Amino acid sequence: MKQLFIFYIACFTTFTYAQTIISGQVVDKANIPIVRANVYLEGTYDGASTDDNGKFSFETSETGTQNLIVSMMSFETYLQAGDVTYLQNMKITLREAINQLNGVTLTAGSFQAGDNSKVSVLKPLDIVTTAGAAGDFIGALQTLPGTSNVSEDGRLFVRGGQAGETQQFVDGLRVFQPFNATANNIPTRGRLSPFLFKGITFSTGGYSAEYGQALSGVLLLNTIDEPDQEKTEISVLSVGGGLGRTEIWGNKSLSVNAQYINFAPYQWLIPNEQGARWNKPYESISGETVFRSKTDNSIFKFYTGFNQANLDLDQEDINFDDFVNFRLKNSNLYANSSYKHFFDKEWTMTAGASISSDRNDIGVQANTIDANETAGHLKVKLKKNFNNRFQLNMGAEHFITDYQENFIAPDGFTFDSGFQDNLSSGFAEADVFFSNKFAMKLGVRGEYSSFLEESNIAPRVSLAYKSSKNGQFSLAYGDFYQNPLTESLKFDQSLSFEKASHYILNYRYLSDGKTFIAEAYHKEYDNLVKFDTEMPQFNSEFNNLGNGYATGIDIFWRDNKSIKNLDYWASYSYLNTKRDFRNFRESATPNFAPAHSLSLVTKYWVEDWRSQIGVSYNYGSGRPYDNPNTPEFLAEKTRPFNSLNLNWAYLISQQKILFFSVTNVTGFKNVNGYQYANTPNMDGVFERRAIRPTADAFFVVGFFWTISADKKSNQLDNL
Repeated sequence: MKQLFIFYIACFTTFTYAQTIISGQVVDKANIPIVRANVYLEGTYDGASTDDNGKFSFETSETGTQNLIVSMMSFETYLQAGDVTYLQNMKITLREAINQLNGVTLTAGSFQAGDNSKVSVLKPLDIVTTAGAAGDFIGALQTLPGTSNVSEDGRLFVRGGQAGETQQFVDGLRVFQPFNATANNIPTRGRLSPFLFKGITFSTGGYSAEYGQALSGVLLLNTIDEPDQEKTEISVLSVGGGLGRTEIWGNKSLSVNAQYINFAPYQWLIPNEQGARWNKPYESISGETVFRSKTDNSIFKFYTGFNQANLDLDQEDINFDDFVNFRLKNSNLYANSSYKHFFDKEWTMTAGASISSDRNDIGVQANTIDANETAGHLKVKLKKNFNNRFQLNMGAEHFITDYQENFIAPDGFTFDSGFQDNLSSGFAEADVFFSNKFAMKLGVRGEYSSFLEESNIAPRVSLAYKSSKNGQFSLAYGDFYQNPLTESLKFDQSLSFEKASHYILNYRYLSDGKTFIAEAYHKEYDNLVKFDTEMPQFNSEFNNLGNGYATGIDIFWRDNKSIKNLDYWASYSYLNTKRDFRNFRESATPNFAPAHSLSLVTKYWVEDWRSQIGVSYNYGSGRPYDNPNTPEFLAEKTRPFNSLNLNWAYLISQQKILFFSVTNVTGFKNVNGYQYANTPNMDGVFERRAIRPTADAFFVVGFFWTISADKKSNQLDNL
């Protein structure tokens, strides 16, 4: 019995002497104590919480190397491995955890539209509910700052850049011909239907190294991953009609959308076109299809769209006694497939390919032109989230372009032009979040063109600092390269990349339905293409000696909370730009760049009327034009552009809508520019004619019917 008692005493003594005290203090980066942090040895019950001074102390019987864990909400978990005898009197500094919902974002130069984006300034329904946009999301984007309304063209002109300096991508893949073909001074529309896209990112500068071949901006469109239900959508319009259907089979779905447009009834009803006589009004048939297959760790999409259009009109020309005949038949096919796979350990791979075939049969008087472009895009991208502070995005892509054009004159003269290019590129970009208040995006892009036989390296960097709960500042810099436009490349094989450098300072404020964005920028252009004829042609002399700049301020404000049922936004842009390019004889402001642009957009839901009423107003200051009767170059300006637009959507029943839209409802007599005679008259004066819209106002009446299982869905969000 005595021996047993001695054994117990020995065991108790051994246990007592085996206890080790672990102690220390936990603070943040500002040396402020962190209260109630959990401190413990991994895999044991030994631990404690910090007191009001951030201090902790506890005993453990563990020996050898152990992992000490310190955890606290809103801070990153701390781990210290070491022998327990050294885990004493420690001072542990916790780093603030990166909050993906409330932390800083890298957004300089970017306007996003998507329900899941915390930096959105437009939602998907805004893209087509804007009065004056006439269902074209390009029209809605023209109400954002940084764009210029060039009403006789219809494409995106961004911050002093030509329309060809902004590129469009669907699911990360290039759309080579995003706009419908049209005649000179007749505005075009985008080919892509807004109904099939879940979100849009419109970058007016400083965009990601993932995207290239755009000097001014990129428009990124992402198709819907998974439709919510099966439905049929029918539309009957005063200028055509459309039919759409979505089918779902488990994790697979198919959406089909077709549309027919014919302006003959409209032009018969309102035959007051100015400067044009329609022999065959614009007519088109188009369709789009999206197939999706989704699993737990992957998603596959296949998108294809086709469009066939034709027109025949006679246009006024001051250099001809009679009108000039113009005929066009366009056929366009675009296909796009993408596959995304989510691997373990935060790796994501995206691969895809797109191909485009665009054919134009053009007739100008007795001359005929056949122009064909076949282009393709292959891309693979890897993304890795190492932790919530560091993300890496890298990839490679290849563009193929084959353009061929044949000109035939009535006297038998023919001329063939064209080019083939293989452009390869690689990119790498890292997002580094130093804290919830400060982040950096650092990237680089490299390209090589087989046709130009040149390469380029384009660095890009942006910084963001969260100055308050709802506000942040951003800085961005980047170099951007682009091949010369097709109009020049088809005649000359000795040209080089054109270049633009962007400098951007941005402030963004987001709070409870209110958005304010102010952005100042400066762009420097180098190596712009010049030629010595009025237009690029086979005997032009080309070079890359052009240059220019664009400096400006963009302001955006939106509020959808202050007044019940009212949503409105306002945007203003100031642009100071000059260029020496194309056939300019000196540096001057181009005719597509007004100094001041203003847009006001309102949407109001009237419950008693079961109606959504939209009103928008667009203003652009006078645009430069060249008067050969004066010695100055591009020194005179048109009168300001004004357009007041209205739309009204009336809910007949839950799934039936009557829609009415009119642009320029007050009939402002806008002038887009002037055409001067090639030679002076007998008095030595160059006569001119005003280039005006073919009609001062345009209206559309439509009926929309949705058939769905829930009997609640309608197309109000698409009007």
